[in-house]
Amino acid sequence: MAFLFSRNKQKPTMELVRTTKELIQKLIGEEKAGSKVEEEVARNISQMKLILQGTQEIEVSPDQVQQLVSLLISEDLLLLLANHIHRVPFETRKDTQMIFSHTFRFKPPGSEASEPQALHHVISNRPEVIIALCNGYERRESAMPCGGVLREALRYDAIAALILYDERDQNRPQGLRSVDPSLPSSGNGVFWKFFDWIDKGAFEVSADAFNTFRDILTRHKSLVAQYLTVNFDTFFPRYNRILIQSESYVTKRQSIKLLGELLLDRANYNVMTKYVDSGDHLKICMKLLLDERRMINYEGFHVFKVFVANPNKSYEVQRMLINNRDRLLRFLPSFLDDRTDDDQFNDEKSFLIRQIELLPTTAPPNPS
Repeated sequence: MAFLFSRNKQKPTMELVRTTKELIQKLIGEEKAGSKVEEEVARNISQMKLILQGTQEIEVSPDQVQQLVSLLISEDLLLLLANHIHRVPFETRKDTQMIFSHTFRFKPPGSEASEPQALHHVISNRPEVIIALCNGYERRESAMPCGGVLREALRYDAIAALILYDERDQNRPQGLRSVDPSLPSSGNGVFWKFFDWIDKGAFEVSADAFNTFRDILTRHKSLVAQYLTVNFDTFFPRYNRILIQSESYVTKRQSIKLLGELLLDRANYNVMTKYVDSGDHLKICMKLLLDERRMINYEGFHVFKVFVANPNKSYEVQRMLINNRDRLLRFLPSFLDDRTDDDQFNDEKSFLIRQIELLPTTAPPNPS
């Protein structure tokens, strides 16, 4: 491990990057490359991490960092690492995540650019890197390091846009310059794969994928509001069918909670009004109130209240609430009655009961 502490034994930066490319290609080309190749990859990746973050004994050299970042870009090593991070040993995967994080944050001294150098390159010229990081959820080995890089990169709205507007039927990922946000998605891009990664992945893959999915949908509000408006009829049927009705308790609960957050966000007002106009959506929500698991009931309540509190209910929703009025008035007073210390919940429940009491006893005629 002496190479970690001695600059004298480090390879020159150019050699370091190029030999790392060659070693990873060996790993790709051989079913079982063997421990020697893996050890050399680990040694090189560790040296890159040392250059980027230093140690208590070794200070970071901005010039050397600049050189390394520039070479990672020019040699296209970022894409190679993103596509094949699963092939390297466990500790090296963590080091690779650290390299991506430092590289995506680095700005040359004195730079006034809005985006770091490497991230700008990826957004403008190499969106494949972001798509490859997303596809890291295809394997348990790469899910968490790729997810960590993605969530850090998602501080920038352009990264969220690359994921949302990716279309798999193209020969290469779509650059943002060619995106028309007014056109509906095909539903085949990398963003739509998150539904299966969350629902069908191993527990740690599912949990990490959901965290990234949530960041995509909540960090850049105006971008996502427009996307959900245009893609409403593709997004919400999948969301309801795959996530809200998931067999996994964790996925189901997290997804209901996220749905409530999306509907109650002012940026998504138009999305919310369209969602709560649907009697089918209300039916799904009312079933959540009857689930045998109390936290599912609780999260479902925060979606149900949006339907009841809406002053401009559609005929379909109004009719369903009126037809169930008496049952709701018998059910709600004792609903989650053990939450005696939750004043906000109890106030909201009392408000909903009052709103249901004020509903007419018979449904109005169908306006159509």
